[in-house]
Parts: sequence; structure tokens; C-alpha cells
Amino acid sequence: MEDLSRYQQVRKLAYREYSKNISKGQTGYLPFLEGLLKNVEIVSEVDIGEMEIPLKKIVGTYTYARSLSFASNFLPLLGQGTEFCQKWLALCNAHLNEGIRDPIKVYEYLNWFYVMEGNKRVSVLKYFNAYSIRGKVTRLIPKRDESDLNIKLYYEFLEFNKETRINSIWFSKENSFAKLLDYLKDFKSQNPEYQDKYQYFENSVYRVFRKAYLEIGGGELPITTGDAFLEYIKVYGIPDEFEENTLKSRLKLFKSELEYISRPDTVEVQLEPTAEKESGLISTLTTFVKPRKKIKVAFAYAKTTQKSNWTNAHELGRQHVGRTMGEQVITTFIDNVPENKKAYEFLKRLADDGNDIIFATSPAFISATLKAALEYKHVRFLNCSETSSFKHVNTYYGRIYEPRFLAGIIAGSMTQTDILGYVGTYPIPGVISGINSFALGAKLVNPRVIVKVAWSNQWASGKKDRDISMKLVQDGADIVSHHNTLANRNLFKEFGLYSVICNAERKNCTPKQYI
Repeated sequence: MEDLSRYQQVRKLAYREYSKNISKGQTGYLPFLEGLLKNVEIVSEVDIGEMEIPLKKIVGTYTYARSLSFASNFLPLLGQGTEFCQKWLALCNAHLNEGIRDPIKVYEYLNWFYVMEGNKRVSVLKYFNAYSIRGKVTRLIPKRDESDLNIKLYYEFLEFNKETRINSIWFSKENSFAKLLDYLKDFKSQNPEYQDKYQYFENSVYRVFRKAYLEIGGGELPITTGDAFLEYIKVYGIPDEFEENTLKSRLKLFKSELEYISRPDTVEVQLEPTAEKESGLISTLTTFVKPRKKIKVAFAYAKTTQKSNWTNAHELGRQHVGRTMGEQVITTFIDNVPENKKAYEFLKRLADDGNDIIFATSPAFISATLKAALEYKHVRFLNCSETSSFKHVNTYYGRIYEPRFLAGIIAGSMTQTDILGYVGTYPIPGVISGINSFALGAKLVNPRVIVKVAWSNQWASGKKDRDISMKLVQDGADIVSHHNTLANRNLFKEFGLYSVICNAERKNCTPKQYI
């Protein structure tokens, strides 16, 4: 009687799931792989042996006939007087008394698993909310299709899985598997029982994160747990292992950032300023903090003003605030802040010193800035970053592409060879947008123009920059676009936009004039 009562309860849960799906216009039965593969070209079947399969990754059966026995949550729909019922209850008792040990047989497709043999075993374990089951797996690999995001992600997963044997993590964005693998390069197992560091990571780090993340409501967000984990470690790094209370406390704060990140991408282009009463800088700053007699503002620089024009430009801005606001705003700065996770300690020091507003002036500071902002809610943090958007950090960036466009117009008008050179630092969004704008400006006035780009992969590389510029000149460029600087160009010979004068063989070339 007790067994039948349990089966009645299970069937109620099954029919509840069945009815819910039917009301949405969906099939109420378990998905079956045969139907999914009708229009799919499978290029390879790979026997990957026996492995532990997370039950959350087992989502269906192989044949249509088997699918009719279960609701989509894998719980049984068939009646109590059936042979199916008796076998299900026998497996249920076996699980409670001795455990289910026999492996099932499954197909893996796009990192989801479909059962060939062992549907009832999976059903019983899902009912008891078990974590995983042993299974013999055959992998079905679809033909690569660059227009299908799921297949592109799957091929990235295959590379990750080949290295780690982890299949419980999934991402919704491209290149995420490679990013996680990069983080795991230096990760080490802290438990001698685990010789495989990836197995230790999955069991002692990722599973703990997943449990805490779901307990604080992370499953409600339209992102995968893997997406959330990757965003978390960008800020906090991968720990040797998690302390659950600390993790939950952080995740409760971090969840609001994940909600912000997971919003649909919407862009509003505003061509006219909002009509409102003009206000000065001081009133803008005071909206960030509680009214007080003086506001303390700190600037964190990656380099010194002598070594970096980027830092120098920010420093001129800081000095301008001092001249304009006088004693109403107290500004300070620190330089040589490392452009890595160690920046957090410097930002923390500035917050502890009582600053109301902190400008973290390098895009490389963004993760450290977010970490500090989550901890110091009473401080306003701003990061100079053109591609990031967060709830706890304000970001700012100049429209550098606009003067690049104007420079392109000038270069396109003045070139004699119709070949322009452009020295790029790193292929990051801000630099790439500058190159595109420069080329568009040049093409606007001179459709014959060709823009040749060379990369230094350094911010200030001295001789390397000069060598790169010379190579562009040897390739025919008579005007070159280089770094910008607010300093005296007599001290910096290759900055901004300049024309070039060469001898007949174009071997000895020097800047002719700055434009």
C-alpha cells in the first residue's frame, strides 16, 4: 500500500507537468531524440565510454514509443495496474535499499543526454532528486554550421570537454568555454584524493557554486549557471574551494549585477540633449553622494603622467576640477596601480580613506572596480571602459571615434599616394572603432584611399612604434595616424597625424609636418 501511495504521488506530479506543458501548446510527453534528428546531418558517432552523467543533463529518451510513458519531467504517466508500475516500484525499492548501480545507455547530442536503456532508473533517481547516474555514452556530432549558435557552442564545448572531461557546465555566449579553460590553467587541486584537478574543480568548486546560486534564486535568470559562474570569477577569481556562507552572501549582492547583465540588449540613440536646467559639475557630483561641505574624489592611474599620455589626460582633468571647484572638491590620485586583480587592494585603500567618488581610469580595472563597488556601497565608483555596463559601477568613455573621423577627412584630402597608414595599439573595441572611423572619413573625400593598419600590441613601445611606422611608409603610406598626445610634440616625434617626406627610394623617411 505504501508503494502504491508513492506511485500515486509520482503520477500526480507527472500529470501536473503534462498539463502545464499542454496548456502552453507544447507536447506533454518526454522529448525523444529520433524526432530531433530527422533533419540533422550527423557526421560522427563516438563511443566515449562510461561516465557520471548529471541527471539535469538527461532530458529525454531515444524513441517516440518510450516517450509516451513519461511526462517531460521524466516521471511516469502509466497507470497503477501496469507492468510498468511494478517495475518502477521495484527499482524504487532497490534504490532505497541498495542503490542503483547498473549503468544506463545513452546518446549525447549537443551536450544533452537521451536514454536508450534505463529510462525507469533515470525516472526513479530524478524523483529522489539524485545528482547523477553512471552511463555508457555514444556521442552524436552534428555537421558544423556557423549560422547555428547552438552547434557553434557545442563545437567549443567539445574542445573544452576533451581537455577537462567536464560536461555539467554550459554557456550561452561564444568563447566562454575557452575563457573558463584559461582561468583553469593555474588552478590546482587542494585535496590529495583528487589527482585530476578538473574533477576536483567540478566537485568542490563548481557544484558548490551551483547549489548556492540556485538557492538564492539564480535559476530565475535567463542565463546558464555557467554564465553566472564565469561572471563571478571575473571579479573574485576561482577559489581553492568555496565557503558556503561567504559565497551566498556575495551572490545575493552579485545577483543584481547578473540581472543587469542578462537584460536584453537595447540601445537608445539620443541625438538631441534633454531640455533641463543647466547645472555645473559640482551639482552633478553631489547627486552621487549625500550633501556635505566638501567632496573627496580620488583617481587611480595605471601609470605615471610621464610614461602615459592616457594617464596625463586624466590628470589634466583632475587638475581642471581643482581649479574650477576650489575647496568644494578635494582631489587626490595614486599611480602605478597594477592592471590586474591586485588593483582591488588599491581601490579598497582609497575607499577606506574616505573618498566619496573614485575614478578607476583604466578599462583593465573593471573587475577590481566592480568587486570594490559591491563591498563599498556608500562610495561611487566610475570606470573608464567603453564596452562594460554594470549596476554598481558607472562607466564613461570619450567619443574618440569622432576626432578620428575628422582626421581621416584631412588625411584623405592631403595624401598624394592614396595610401594612409594607421598604427594600432591593441585590437580592442575603442581602437578598432577609431580605425573604422578614420577610414570612413578618408573614403568620404577620397574614394581611392587605402588604409593600411599595423599593430604594435603595446601602449607605448618607442622603437617598435617607429619601426612599424617605417614599414607602413615603405608600403607606400605618405600620411600616418598614430597615438594622440596632449604633450609638446617636440618631445614625442611620432604622435597624432603627420605627413612623411622620403628620398627617391623611400628608404630614409622622416615626419614632414604634423597635421
